[in-house]
Amino acid sequence: MSSAPPGYTLPVWVCAAARAALQQLRGEPVAAVQPLWLDPSHRAESLVPVQVAAPVVDGWVLGRAICDPGPGVLDLTRGLEVWALVRWLQAAASPAGAQGAAAAADAPWLLLEAGEGVGVHAASGEACLSGYARELLAHNLQPLVPSGQRLQLRLVIPAGRALAERTSNAAFGVVDGLALIGTQATVQRSAAPEQLQEALARLREVAGAAGFGGDLVLVIGENGLDLAPTLGVPSDLLIKAGNWIGPLLVAAAEAGVARLLLFGYQGKLIKLAGGIFHTHHHLADGRAEVLTALAALEGLQGEPLAGLHRAPTVEQALADLEQGDPDLAKRLRSRLVTAIEQRSADYLLRHGHRGLQVGAVLFDRSRSICAQGPMGQELFTVLRTTASGDTGGDS
Repeated sequence: MSSAPPGYTLPVWVCAAARAALQQLRGEPVAAVQPLWLDPSHRAESLVPVQVAAPVVDGWVLGRAICDPGPGVLDLTRGLEVWALVRWLQAAASPAGAQGAAAAADAPWLLLEAGEGVGVHAASGEACLSGYARELLAHNLQPLVPSGQRLQLRLVIPAGRALAERTSNAAFGVVDGLALIGTQATVQRSAAPEQLQEALARLREVAGAAGFGGDLVLVIGENGLDLAPTLGVPSDLLIKAGNWIGPLLVAAAEAGVARLLLFGYQGKLIKLAGGIFHTHHHLADGRAEVLTALAALEGLQGEPLAGLHRAPTVEQALADLEQGDPDLAKRLRSRLVTAIEQRSADYLLRHGHRGLQVGAVLFDRSRSICAQGPMGQELFTVLRTTASGDTGGDS
């Protein structure tokens, strides 16, 4: 058996580090490979390696693990250190003294804090952990906490704040670090063929369902998958495309889909406006070049155009432009989303498909819709109206 099981999501490594620290806190020998229940419903125990567990100061014990998303996976968590600090909570202890930490919703046996590099919700300051991440901690740690005792757990990702800048966490309103939003133990490989096969299977399921009306929604990742239903898009029409947008467009056309909505973060879907239909950043980028080409077509020239190209992200470029020239920023977003729709139609035509209409709706890092193409606006309105049961009569 391998000593380093591959393919686990960030919450699993965090839980393994926390369990190792708790073993040390209990005065027990620390297992180099931690037995974790990764699927609470099936109680299937898996072995997850950790690096170290040792006492530090003020009663704290530190557990450390190194993330491994598995072979062939292009993921920013590869080699990422995660720390878990634990101690028994005394009556006088309070999270208020924890520098840079924000308390999460407490359980009777646990005080959970977000330390450095762990994302928190901007509105509440609460640690951003998925339901799955919380279940992992509860199933694997609570049995080791003596009755009547309470555990203080502070999660730390030393490089989390810097890495968060390379994600779309802010589209969830998450700041200061990486969100622990994994919904399962194993990594969903958005750039791997397995992920495409999963999406294709889901597409066939949706398009083959009784009563399927011909409309479908592709979202890129967890951000769109989370946001779309809150805006009234029917969840039963959603398919998580990952980075395989081109093949899924063709597959949708072959499956008889009539109208397809691309719903995604503007900094990701901009690649489609440049004809890039596999969107993983390891394979293709060109976002700055696409943005500046479209801006030039809107009349931007000279140093302002060069400044747009130098911006660290598409989000920042558009925000800076909006501050200086709101009308131009609006026109540029409109040109961008229209180009996405047109390039998608061209892509389908190159693959022999004319019947599928593709619309695009973009959101920004504040979770706000920032642009809708002509077809995107029409389809977005229809989908939300259908979901709400509004047929256009009196409300």
